[in-house]
Amino acid sequence: MASLAIASAIAAQDAQPTSRSAAIAASLARGPRLAVARADTATAAAQLVVARQWQNPTLSAVYSKATPQYHYTIELPLDLPYQRGPRIGAAAATQRAARYGFLYELAAAQMEADTTYTRAQAAEAIAALSARSARDADSLRHMAAVRRDAGDASDMDVALATVTAGQAANQATADSLGFVSALLDLQSVMGMTASRIEIALADTLAGLPAVSEARATSAPLLPVAAASAQVEAANLTTRLQRRSLFGTPSLVAGVETGDPAGGEPGRLPTFGLAIPVPLFSLNRGPIALARAEEARAQAELTFADVQSRAELARAQREWRSAKAKVERGQQLVVQAERVAAMALIAYREGAASLPNVLEAQRAARDVQSAFVRDLADAWIASAELKVLTLTAAPSAP
Repeated sequence: MASLAIASAIAAQDAQPTSRSAAIAASLARGPRLAVARADTATAAAQLVVARQWQNPTLSAVYSKATPQYHYTIELPLDLPYQRGPRIGAAAATQRAARYGFLYELAAAQMEADTTYTRAQAAEAIAALSARSARDADSLRHMAAVRRDAGDASDMDVALATVTAGQAANQATADSLGFVSALLDLQSVMGMTASRIEIALADTLAGLPAVSEARATSAPLLPVAAASAQVEAANLTTRLQRRSLFGTPSLVAGVETGDPAGGEPGRLPTFGLAIPVPLFSLNRGPIALARAEEARAQAELTFADVQSRAELARAQREWRSAKAKVERGQQLVVQAERVAAMALIAYREGAASLPNVLEAQRAARDVQSAFVRDLADAWIASAELKVLTLTAAPSAP
């Protein structure tokens, strides 16, 4: 059968058994998702270094015909505390926002690898169920042919069993291809090639994960904390622009020398203070831009708070729903398999019709497939909850 050929081809390759934890580690080490977050963090750190540095002095040398003829001055910008403080504070807040964003992206990358691994596990389990169903359907077709030859079944029963076996084989082939696609998706998340199978799943999808829906602390969620830091940075930037109306004053010092007539021998010291005069610009443009950025940051904070709460509530609902389905499905799987086995025995003994057996097997297959999908949904919802409940507390990973 085609599905068995696909499964054999996968098994024949030199696939490396990979656990869930190994897949997550590979995703963090080689995956492309964290590259942008790392770059943003590095940029924010560099901006803080720029904000903390002092301005370099300016050295001037001037010649004039009037005595003294040589003028040497050095101009030192005065980085006053009322400007330096807001500038450094804004850069520090931006760096903090980038750090929170990196932590969230790190957790999101872990979740992506985790959920992709879960989907591959579910695809593998469903492919195995479909292959078993195809084998059972083919066995039932042979049984119907034997009974027909013995005079206990009709040609219609054989035809019905043949059609069912063909449908089961097609479904098994499609599910096997779905499993291959899921493995390739996992390899792509892990930063590996997606053209051929290189890994095999070492973990199986079994049992419900341990989940805590409650937040460990009252600290803000990571997206909200990042948005709050951006609001703080915008507020400090606005304050800095308001305090920069007169620009940055400078302290000027120097010497004058070179009197040919000898009227002023030696070097004459000079001192002064340079203050920018807001004659053509009152810094209205930068102040207006800073106010606009402040309003935008506040709007993003409100949006992040609403969106985070909505996503957390959705993930909690999905977790509860999947958990309830799994708990019910465990009993349904046992009952459905029992009914299918009893129907097959009854058909073998001539006490049940072929349509009854096919219906029992179809119901058992549907219940088992639904149970696998519900179990995968529970694992995916638990991974989402771990990310959505992360806060900006010092203990955040």
